[in-house]
Amino acid sequence: MRIISGSLRGRKLEAPRGWDIRPTTDRVREAIFNILSRRPEDARVLDIFAGTGALGLEALSRGAANVIFLEGSPEACRIITSNITRMGVEKSAAIVCHTIGEQPLPEKITQKRFNLVFMDPPYGTGLLGTALTHPDLISCLDSQGLIVAEHSIKEKLPETITGLDIHDQRKYGRTLITFFKPTGY
Repeated sequence: MRIISGSLRGRKLEAPRGWDIRPTTDRVREAIFNILSRRPEDARVLDIFAGTGALGLEALSRGAANVIFLEGSPEACRIITSNITRMGVEKSAAIVCHTIGEQPLPEKITQKRFNLVFMDPPYGTGLLGTALTHPDLISCLDSQGLIVAEHSIKEKLPETITGLDIHDQRKYGRTLITFFKPTGY
């Protein structure tokens, strides 16, 4: 795994051993950022289910102002910390080791407004629906923000996602990328 473009282009990322973390492939990551075009520039980014941090680090490489990585796995938090250090972006990156679920999100997240949110939950766990319907999510999304969710084509989205509308969807093999915007934008 490597950073595809921008100021950190070509830099290698530490990846986990085994199958506990499923990083976004270079092909899918490149497609996402081609669709986003210049949106990451100066963006405040939240990377939920960050895994290796590849999506957030790619955003930093392409000019994002800062990224908060939200991850529940202690091993993944260690890998993200290592990757942030490898890239030399400690001043623009922060890690919150927290499992998204019923409990409120930490203030470090809820006190901010994000322009861009990435979600790449483990496939088939139902965590995509949990994250998309979490009451704190909409309140920390900028009014013109965008959520980019990577999920299995087999995974059903919740019937109703209060405050969000599907803006676009793209299929890459067994992966579906769904783009959400706040309702009304």
